[in-house]
Amino acid sequence: MLPLSLPLCASLFVFEVLELVIPFLQQSKPLPWWFAVKNVVLQLRPLLSKKKLLVSIAAGVKLQDLEEWAGHGRFIRVMPNTPSAVGMGASVMSLGGAATEQDGELVGKLFGAVGKTWKADEKLFDAVTGLSGSGPAYIYLAIEALADGGVTAGLPRELALGLASQTVLGAAAMAVQSGKHPGQLKDDVTSPGGTTIAGIHELEKNGFRGTLMNAVVAAAKRSQELSRK
Repeated sequence: MLPLSLPLCASLFVFEVLELVIPFLQQSKPLPWWFAVKNVVLQLRPLLSKKKLLVSIAAGVKLQDLEEWAGHGRFIRVMPNTPSAVGMGASVMSLGGAATEQDGELVGKLFGAVGKTWKADEKLFDAVTGLSGSGPAYIYLAIEALADGGVTAGLPRELALGLASQTVLGAAAMAVQSGKHPGQLKDDVTSPGGTTIAGIHELEKNGFRGTLMNAVVAAAKRSQELSRK
C-alpha cells in the first residue's frame, strides 16, 4: 500500500523541480531546452539513488544523457501528447538501462490512466514525436478545414464545427474499436458514383495523403535536429 504522504511528497518534489527550471526559462536569452534539463538533473543529483525511479517527458533529451547527468537512478522516458488532458492520450515509453520491467508496468499504468500507452525503442522517438506528439495539431487543422468547408456549403459555423469535431471523434473510435483497416472503413462508406468518392477524389487530386505523410516526416526531422542542439 502506498504511503498516505505520497501525494504531498510528490507535490513538493514538483515544486522543487519548478524552482530549478523557471530561472532558466525566464532568462532574456533562453538557453537550449536540454541545457535547462541538464542543470535540473545535476542539481537533483544528490537526491538520486538506484532506488529512485525518474520519469522524463522532456522532448529531445535522451536516456543516455539523463543517466550520465544523474550518475545513478532508474530512468524511463515517455512521449505523451496533449489529449492526455482529457483521458485520450497516446504515450510511448522507453526504459533506461537500469529500469526494470516492474518499473515499466508502473509507468504504463500511470500514463494508461490518461489514455493508451506503448513501449518502443528510444531510437523511434523522433518518429513518435512527428506522428502522435505533433499529430493532434494536424487533426485540429483538419477539423477547422472541415468546418470551413461546411460553412462554405451553407452550414452555420457552430453546427459545422460540432459536426466536424464529432465526425473525427466517431471515425477515430471506429478505427480503434472495429479492428478493420482504415482503408476498409473508407470503402464501407464509399458507394459507386456517390458523394463520398467525389470528395475523396478531390482530396487525392490535391495530394492529401502525401501531405500528411510529409508533415509527419518533417516534424520527425525537426525533432531530430532539436535533440542535437
